[in-house]
Amino acid sequence: MKLGSLKEGGRDGTLIVVSRDLSRAVRADAIAPTLQRALEDWNNAAPRLNALSEQLNAGDAAEAFDLDPAQLAAPLPRAYEFVDGSAYLPHVERVRRARGAEVPESFYTDPLMYQATSAGFLGPRDPVRVVDAAYGIDLEAELVVITDDVPMAATPAQAAAHIQLVGLVNDVSLRNLIPGELAKGFGFLQSKPRSALSPVFVTPDELGEAWREQKVHLPLVTHVNGVWFGAPEAGVDMQFDFAQLIAHAAKTRPLSAGTIVGSGTIANQDTSKGASCFAEKRTVETLETGKPVTPFLSFGDSVRIEMLDKAGHSIFGAIDQKIERQSAAG
Repeated sequence: MKLGSLKEGGRDGTLIVVSRDLSRAVRADAIAPTLQRALEDWNNAAPRLNALSEQLNAGDAAEAFDLDPAQLAAPLPRAYEFVDGSAYLPHVERVRRARGAEVPESFYTDPLMYQATSAGFLGPRDPVRVVDAAYGIDLEAELVVITDDVPMAATPAQAAAHIQLVGLVNDVSLRNLIPGELAKGFGFLQSKPRSALSPVFVTPDELGEAWREQKVHLPLVTHVNGVWFGAPEAGVDMQFDFAQLIAHAAKTRPLSAGTIVGSGTIANQDTSKGASCFAEKRTVETLETGKPVTPFLSFGDSVRIEMLDKAGHSIFGAIDQKIERQSAAG
């Protein structure tokens, strides 16, 4: 099934079930008012939501309506936790090589991960607003999984059973603020504004054979200003699968239902597949020519991130955003 949230009903939106072709929807608030509430009672809510999904896709759902993506908030407009990994080592290796640094051996056995911004997510058509383009505005096209309650110290095999939904994120980064923050040795803060989520999250069974080994085996396609930017294969060169990422996050604490776990920027060894962020593209340019050529995003630019199934149908809908100036006063 496919689930989303309308921009109504408060900060957490109103839960809807969305048709497989993303054209129709039906409110599911009689089952759970929000997706967060559904995840907190997943064993009870999921069968009922799935039954409603079957009715909707059969054309039998009462009060179904045509879906306008502009109506959609993020599926989880806010989450208790968003932990973002960096599971694609080609990305890590290139970025470090470009600045003359080696990849520590531990990176191949112990995932990179940080606590990301989760108090609010942009909807799939909401603009990315930044005060100053000099901050170095970048997209990061990633996959995410959403869990129910995960116990502390869960093994990867145990963690796999807690993956309930899959989606996309544009993990917005302000690249020119990152070096100064990381130099303090205390992680990201100002360099990581709010991210945007895909129009819908889907249960892994919606992915069919593309979901295996706790990975999604499809390309993630990004366009910038209508021009192809990249389509790296998400199932290739992923050093740590989603179950391993969840287990890493849960090593010393339980994870609450509704936790979002990110894959990190999708990247392949094969650079002909393009990039999922400007930092990656600029790094490849630096390694090839000695300096970056492509600038970061500017006000007025547009970003589109989408994943298609083997038949060419959109799975999650598209994150389709404009970059806009935000006044310092808000």
